[in-house]
Amino acid sequence: MPAKITPPSFDAVQQKLTEMGFTATRLSDGHVLVRKDGCAAVLAPEGRGVAIAAAPGRIVGGQLARLVDRGYQKFFKSADNEVPALPEDMTALAGFESQLRYACGAPSLYNESLGSVSDRYLYDRVWYRDQGRQPKPWEQDAAHALHQSNA
Repeated sequence: MPAKITPPSFDAVQQKLTEMGFTATRLSDGHVLVRKDGCAAVLAPEGRGVAIAAAPGRIVGGQLARLVDRGYQKFFKSADNEVPALPEDMTALAGFESQLRYACGAPSLYNESLGSVSDRYLYDRVWYRDQGRQPKPWEQDAAHALHQSNA
């Protein structure tokens, strides 16, 4: 029978992250903002362990920007800014996420270890996906005109 894994405590995770070179700032709501190499995430106490309250992202314009996949390129989007994700940004984010998961005792998932996982996927060809149906090919011209008028 496999041994039961005990998650590290919130304080132990903060100490480990500090030893690994992260900067930890306690927020007013009890959460902790951790930063390193231009990346950041928000951690929260959960039971006897720790949970990632805000997924890791890059700091853009002083705000935590989340990764958005638009099909042809990835972007970092914050409330005020949207910038293209450069290769060095993606490398820094992958390293940050790996170290953060290690310190928190979080499992390493197969799909996340293959490459970057975006918070949102916004592809041009699926305009009406969220409304319930995708237009048929013979309806594309009318749908495209409608989409352009709503933009």
